Amino acid sequence: MKEIIKQASAPHPLPPDAFEPLPASEKNAEFIAMESKTFLQDAWRNFRRNKLALISLCFIILMCLMAIFVPILSPYTYDGMDSSALNQLPTLQHWFGTDKFGRDIFVRVMFGARISLAVGFAAAGINMVIGIVYGGIAGYIGGKADLIMMRVVDMLYSIPNLLYIILIMLIFGSNMFSVLLGICISSWVGMARLVRTQVMSLKEQEFSLAAFVMGASKSRILFKHLIINSIGPIIVSLTLMVPSAIFQESFLGFVGIGISAPMSSWGTLANDARLVINSYPLQIVWPVLSICLTMLALNFLGDGLGEALDPKKR
Repeated sequence: MKEIIKQASAPHPLPPDAFEPLPASEKNAEFIAMESKTFLQDAWRNFRRNKLALISLCFIILMCLMAIFVPILSPYTYDGMDSSALNQLPTLQHWFGTDKFGRDIFVRVMFGARISLAVGFAAAGINMVIGIVYGGIAGYIGGKADLIMMRVVDMLYSIPNLLYIILIMLIFGSNMFSVLLGICISSWVGMARLVRTQVMSLKEQEFSLAAFVMGASKSRILFKHLIINSIGPIIVSLTLMVPSAIFQESFLGFVGIGISAPMSSWGTLANDARLVINSYPLQIVWPVLSICLTMLALNFLGDGLGEALDPKKR
């Protein structure tokens, strides 16, 4: 009996004709042809497909470069007066014409872009930092701390912006610091609410619990895991905060409580041109057109980033 079992279990050599080579098409049946990409590489690939957002990005970069270099390279200065060239129409020497003091409007618009864009990007950056920290702490801690912190946000949100902006202008004067401080006092509450909502939805997920079990500190979990996974909506909200800050600064300059002369922003340029709108209506077109195009470009850029960074919107 043992001999029979031993013979049955012994391996039997197979003849060579029992083997057949595998075709090359079947060898590569499970080959992954797509190149592996990181999150940012995939987001950039999707962003480039949105032509309107890509054009908007190029416009914003071009506007920033012109704001930096045009006042430096131009033979005219933003405050240089010329009594022999008052209220001229656009020419080869003065591309946008001149104002009532003979100053080159093109140079003044580009110098105003420095002020407006600087205020817009600086205010958006400050609001992003404050909103991320405040909203992240409120959402991650929760409980009574979250309740108290959100009531403070509601109080700030209920106060009209223009009220304390005027008070700040009266105390510190009409300068860039006052404008920036007035815009940033309550503009971060929207970012804080967004970050709080994102953190509250992510902190109970598996990756957050796994980091807690492995001994990660609360600050590391919040900033290294939860905030990073919320970066898509945060960036989109940031791009929408920039035009809002630019519009607020331009509005303050237009009503006469913004940047003081001789410095000029787009709002102050529009306010100066308003005084001669009946005689020289073209002068108000250039600052208003700059504001409109920049705000449109930033909004299109925000929409493109939203589609590229959030897979649910694709």
